[in-house]
Amino acid sequence: MVTGVIIELQRNSPNWSKLVEDIVRIEKKIFPKHESLARSFDEELKKKNSELLYIQMGGDVAGYVMYSWPSSLCACITKLAVKENYRGLGHGEILLKAAVQKCRTRNVHRISLHVDPTRIAAMQLYKKLGFQVDTLVEGYYSSDRNAYRMYLDFEME
Repeated sequence: MVTGVIIELQRNSPNWSKLVEDIVRIEKKIFPKHESLARSFDEELKKKNSELLYIQMGGDVAGYVMYSWPSSLCACITKLAVKENYRGLGHGEILLKAAVQKCRTRNVHRISLHVDPTRIAAMQLYKKLGFQVDTLVEGYYSSDRNAYRMYLDFEME
């Protein structure tokens, strides 16, 4: 059960440096070096039309989701990560739902993401929230690691 607070990371936040440091630490621990944004996290967050939401449990960052909307028609979930000791408690789902909702308020028509097919829990979460597999992208992560491109379309009124 999630009891943390979802917060949008704000550049003018007084604790910006500490938060980014915590997020980078999670990033380094979860993602292989060549997939990690740890070195360029600050730059990624400076990009226009890019946001990061995180869950805070006490003073601890439990997880985060980073997403962007390069056009008014589509958005992309670039990262979703939950610290190991906070997994299985619904944090990933609540972060993903919050990001999807933010995208909906921008009238985005489609959200896409890439996921390693071996990350079963992630695949189940995305499917649970309505994402569908579009195609297998061979060599997406590295020469021997593929990804599914998944998408979620919104009904437009």
